[in-house]
Amino acid sequence: MEISVELTLTPLQDDFEPPIIQFIQRLRASGLTVLENPLSTQVFGAYDVVMEVLQKEMKTALEAMDSGLLYMKIVKSNRSDYEPHF
Repeated sequence: MEISVELTLTPLQDDFEPPIIQFIQRLRASGLTVLENPLSTQVFGAYDVVMEVLQKEMKTALEAMDSGLLYMKIVKSNRSDYEPHF
């Protein structure tokens, strides 16, 4: 089963950029399809593979912050090739 996951990592601390950058860099290095925009990061692939990577990388990201939020949305399909029709 293919999935698309949208992630928004929000460190609640003054020095908020390093945990976000490190999180995205680790996701890019995972071999999964990763797309970023200014508000979120999307990860695409097989459910078991994506969730195995996310389980590890979300824990690492949360441990790197004093306090923070991580929002996650999951869609059951690979939407990596989505193009708007307007």
